[in-house]
Amino acid sequence: MYKKYLSLEGAYRRKDMATENLTMGKFETTIENNDIVLIDFWAEWCGPCKMFGPIYEKASEKHTDVAFTKCNTEEQQDLAGHFGIQSIPTLAIFREKILLFMQPGALPEGALEDIISRVKGLDMDEIRAKVAEESAKTAKDKMN
Repeated sequence: MYKKYLSLEGAYRRKDMATENLTMGKFETTIENNDIVLIDFWAEWCGPCKMFGPIYEKASEKHTDVAFTKCNTEEQQDLAGHFGIQSIPTLAIFREKILLFMQPGALPEGALEDIISRVKGLDMDEIRAKVAEESAKTAKDKMN
């Protein structure tokens, strides 16, 4: 399971705004306070990011039950570095504090909608069981 313990305040909780800027200071509590969180890693100078922006914004207006966040990699280098971002745009998706998806590239509208629908439809008990199984295997391998 993805967990990083940070002393943070000022989390984003989905309200009226379609997207919210994400900072290292808001990251942990944003993940804690929202069932599903999408993070769009981008930069002002990035052409594909500019193409993906309106698609992402449109999806955020449609899926009001999801927290849509944006991380400007130029301004938030610590957060981008935390995720090892090397290409932008990169989309990361968390559900119930578990990182489920992270992929670089500007997605077309249909692909973004498909991914959001798939994330919403996941059996999270099954996902947690797989995460626990992988963690146990990793721990066992380290012991050997």
